[in-house]
Amino acid sequence: QVQMVESGGGSVQAGGTLRLSCAASGYTYESMMGWFRQAPGKEREGVACLDLWGTTTYADSVKGRFSISKDKNFLYLQMDNLQPEDTAMYYCARRSAWARCPAGGPVQADFPFWGLGTQVTVSS
Repeated sequence: QVQMVESGGGSVQAGGTLRLSCAASGYTYESMMGWFRQAPGKEREGVACLDLWGTTTYADSVKGRFSISKDKNFLYLQMDNLQPEDTAMYYCARRSAWARCPAGGPVQADFPFWGLGTQVTVSS
């Protein structure tokens, strides 16, 4: 059974930095992984994608500020120069099929396995 557990969220001031972690387990082959976020009253959006070929793609709103990486069974999201509009619940997710990351970041409908999320709050 695939399990995803996020950690590392918190409250920071604008311009600050956070690093989110996601512990993934229960799978036997590598596949695409991604980070998503959902702000209150808004739809969940894809933030960053990493496929098994090492390709990364990002939403335009976070390009140059966020970086996705993976080390063994841990997925990371380095978030620099955080802004109030980055405030949201952040989720990691895993796709079961082999595929390349789409331009513009991951697509929610492609991911069947999700964590419960970690809250990020950025104050001005």
